[in-house]
Amino acid sequence: MTARDSFRYAARTASLKPSAIREILKTTASPDIISFAGGLPAPELFPVGDLARAAGEILAADGPASLQYGVTEGHLPLRQWICRHLASVEGIEAAPEQVLVTSGSQQGLDLAAKVLIDPGDTVVVENPAYLGALQAFQSYQADVVGVPGDDEGIRPDELARTLAALPRPPKLLYLIPNFQNPTGTSLSAGRRAQVVEIAAAHGVPILEDDPYGRLRYSGVDLPALSSLPGARDSVYLGTSSKILAPGLRVAWLVARNRTFFERVVAAKQAADLHTSSFTQRVMCRYVLEPGAVEGHIVRLRAAYAARRAAMLDALERHLPAGCSWTRPDGGLFLWVRLPPFLDATKLLAVAAARNVAFVPGEPFWVGSPARNTLRLNFSNATAERIEEGIRRLGAVIVEQSR
Repeated sequence: MTARDSFRYAARTASLKPSAIREILKTTASPDIISFAGGLPAPELFPVGDLARAAGEILAADGPASLQYGVTEGHLPLRQWICRHLASVEGIEAAPEQVLVTSGSQQGLDLAAKVLIDPGDTVVVENPAYLGALQAFQSYQADVVGVPGDDEGIRPDELARTLAALPRPPKLLYLIPNFQNPTGTSLSAGRRAQVVEIAAAHGVPILEDDPYGRLRYSGVDLPALSSLPGARDSVYLGTSSKILAPGLRVAWLVARNRTFFERVVAAKQAADLHTSSFTQRVMCRYVLEPGAVEGHIVRLRAAYAARRAAMLDALERHLPAGCSWTRPDGGLFLWVRLPPFLDATKLLAVAAARNVAFVPGEPFWVGSPARNTLRLNFSNATAERIEEGIRRLGAVIVEQSR
């Protein structure tokens, strides 16, 4: 006899689903599988030695404080560095009291959703969209509306049409303007001002998620949406996960609207009180070392640019006619469109049996998915494994196209 479940679950949990990416990663952990599935930075490029020295120095000089509870907003010297960094790199002017250190930028997404979204509220996203953001919004029972994009990012004409057609303004417009996850595309310079203007005209705050902006390998840097006139109520999310190490779980939310900021701080207190005092101080010691961050980013850019080139070259050689893909200027991903008669989810089962993995595009779509799409990560494999993995993938696509 099966025991009855005595837990009475909240209605909102009925829509909670495990991340398709995390589930795929469970099945591709074997070293025999060449995986392009996760959005993983290259672990061999983590600054392990520098962080070890920083950790030792922190414990020697500031051990008790680094292991003690801290303020919810975050370690003040780190928040001060974040402000200087954003001003010099992104053109975003912010004060430390407008910066909240979060446990990864995923927590920033959850906190923003928690303080803004009631069941049935609308959130607008570029379609396809980052799966983790969709999970965060849907966990609070948001009605997520997708706006199509192209090689220049979200389309302003479609955004304006969508906002005008909604019965009431959405709670958020969520965007990854630089090297979007999953497509790798970036919002063009001309469209950035248009998008900010359209959102302001409709009274919609922009949630700007920028985990990949420092990882540019070609083209020119573009201004952050939050730095543009008219973006006064924007919220900016940044993170150390892609430029240092995701295991640190140190990220930042920047908001100039005082009421919003205060409510997000209160929401974080209910979640975890504060981000780890120790990892905040370790990161702070590292970033305050002159030239450490920028020198490390230079090394990352060189390594990832070579891996991006290796994947683009391999795709040209091994994928058959009828396939197309994005050519990102940075980030960690590119997006492949298969012939329309192929289903990437079904293709994955065949590919995994040939020891190559990717993420099907289906979970990234809002509404009707384009099932012939998939995401490839190029940062977490050597050029040799990229070549072999794409060769295997190409062979599977050719076989399944017959």
